[in-house]
Amino acid sequence: MNRPNTLAEVVDRLKADKDALHVAMAGFLDNFYTRPKQRQAMIDPQPQLLGDPILDATIGGVGEHLARRWNLAIPRWTEQRERFLKVPYFPTPLEHLKPLLIAQSPLAFRRRMIFVEHEPLRRARMPRS
Repeated sequence: MNRPNTLAEVVDRLKADKDALHVAMAGFLDNFYTRPKQRQAMIDPQPQLLGDPILDATIGGVGEHLARRWNLAIPRWTEQRERFLKVPYFPTPLEHLKPLLIAQSPLAFRRRMIFVEHEPLRRARMPRS
């Protein structure tokens, strides 16, 4: 299967298989990082809502974070109220890591109450600047 070229395609794959998040997102990020001239077009199409608050907020955070990190226009769809959580979410059950994640989380995730490490979308193909 080809790597997704947009965040909207990542969500389309998740609709078919909720367990596909890591594989689909990794493929998308590899494409995103290796195609700098296409980056804006890769985050602009509005992904469908999945109906899972954590996944919907995560996709919003990814879109906003990539825009901020790579000096792109932040897509309007990232501001949908469904793209924000009402209770904090930590992707780890390790209590002692939570203060570190609160401190390190990038703005796009922190404002959605998703607490992750400082570079949550790191990939081997990610440019250094």
